[in-house]
Amino acid sequence: MKNPLSLLLCCFILLSLTVGCSSDNTAGDTENATELKAVKQDAAASAEEPEPTDANLSKIKLPAGFKISYYARNVKNARSMALSPSGILFVGTRSNDKVFAIVDKNKDGRAEEVIEVASGLNTPNGVAIRNGDLYVAEINRILKYPNIENNYRKKPKYEVVNDKLPTDLHHGWKYIAFGPDGKLYVPVGAPCNICENKDKPIYASIARMNADGSGLEVYAQGVRNTVGFDWHPQTKNLYFTDNGRDMMGDNIPPCELNRATQKGQHFGYPYCHGGDIADPEFGNKRNCREFVKPVQNLGAHVAPLGIKFYTGNMFPQEYKNTILIAEHGSWNRSEKSGYRIMQVKLDGNGNATSYEPFAEGWLQGQDDWGRPVDVLVMPDGALLVSDDKNDAVYRINYNK
Repeated sequence: MKNPLSLLLCCFILLSLTVGCSSDNTAGDTENATELKAVKQDAAASAEEPEPTDANLSKIKLPAGFKISYYARNVKNARSMALSPSGILFVGTRSNDKVFAIVDKNKDGRAEEVIEVASGLNTPNGVAIRNGDLYVAEINRILKYPNIENNYRKKPKYEVVNDKLPTDLHHGWKYIAFGPDGKLYVPVGAPCNICENKDKPIYASIARMNADGSGLEVYAQGVRNTVGFDWHPQTKNLYFTDNGRDMMGDNIPPCELNRATQKGQHFGYPYCHGGDIADPEFGNKRNCREFVKPVQNLGAHVAPLGIKFYTGNMFPQEYKNTILIAEHGSWNRSEKSGYRIMQVKLDGNGNATSYEPFAEGWLQGQDDWGRPVDVLVMPDGALLVSDDKNDAVYRINYNK
């Protein structure tokens, strides 16, 4: 006689197979539906999890309460940034020939799409938005892409706004922005490390023009190479970075943060650096007292580029209206410097009271894995940082 336990087990197996194979079995359908629901819930939970932070981002040092993450990756040679009214981020490039649109559809602080808007351009570093149009600065031209929010996916055609700028590649890449006066500000760097250009005052200047390209004029002189500027939220004075000359040693001259309060001011180049350092080649021709001194001397050769006044409401109150500066980093200093975001605080008169790190860690010893280029304050108060070496845009946010 067979073991009763064995018979009972066989019956249970046969019953299980019958129930499992029955197509109209309600219990089986419920079980499958429950499993499918669980799988969907797991997938949804996984989708809500933040993108893993790579080992490099964990090296970034920030003040307490701040966090850095990737807003977008694979943005080849990401440089200057401009935000459209609907929140599309446009990014120019320097060693690339492209302009990108970065789209965060659900506004969760992490972009889903990186779209090539334009290609075949000549160092399209600068981007700006005005009345729904995208302006792009090449070496010698300013272009306009009309109605860009409706056309950025369509390989839009451009209009030439102005093609009368110098063609020199040396310091020829441009940062552009519209000022409170509605004019487009366009810098023209010196076509050299150090030289005079008395017969061509457009060099080593910040120029400006009307939105249609007319009325080009020099606004500020003696500016060796600025690749970032912004206007004080209250005084509307123009603050800009300037890259100091090379070949005077590791520690001089300093790079500069300057302030222009009116048209026609001169900021020293090529005669004077840092407010009081006479140039060894041209310093005997002019006195440093003739020029507007920097608001703040920055580190030597740190290559300050993009700057923004922090006007958001996410960061603590002490950050309100302070200046955040992207220091791209030195290229020929015996020990590297820069590769960080610095903060400059101002007093009630617009003068600097401090200059200190806000975010650093792109430089590890003498090895750099990233180079910050531009900064931009988002509507929610987060700070975006572009990086042309790591091909990325970062997002820095604050949680109490």
